[in-house]
Amino acid sequence: MGRHGARGVTVSTRRIGLISDTHGLLRPEVFGVLEGVELILHAGDVGDGVLAELSAIAPVRAVAGNTDWADESLEKEVELEIDGVSIHVSHGHELGMPTPAKLLEAYPHQVVMFGHTHRQVVVREGNRIAVNPGAAGARRFNLLPSCGVLTIAKGIPSVALTDLPG
Repeated sequence: MGRHGARGVTVSTRRIGLISDTHGLLRPEVFGVLEGVELILHAGDVGDGVLAELSAIAPVRAVAGNTDWADESLEKEVELEIDGVSIHVSHGHELGMPTPAKLLEAYPHQVVMFGHTHRQVVVREGNRIAVNPGAAGARRFNLLPSCGVLTIAKGIPSVALTDLPG
């Protein structure tokens, strides 16, 4: 996934899928939104069968949410670095009711991803981003289902969230 710059130097753009709170339901529209991503990060409350379906798109790293207590295959948190951008993923419930401010205070990473609230959130604070891609599963709390893509270009992260039919 690269393009050639003005002097023939390859400039890399990385696309990472962001999804959370599927609760066992993977909407078909997710495949279109996440098409072409190289990795999918799932911020918990996964449910049965979802990871196998997502892995048809790209490799998946998933954390346990408060409803995933019986699934020992899920990670407690994911910490990784992509093109110099540090990323932390947790469900967020470890902090009570998660807010972007609480998460940015608790984790020093440049991108802090969480779930739990089912609410879409993208907060930029300086060069840091707190993101909740919303809930991609069954529609709850009168909120539209959603997921998103983290793009890293020249070491700079940006996030785009997409509403899914509800």
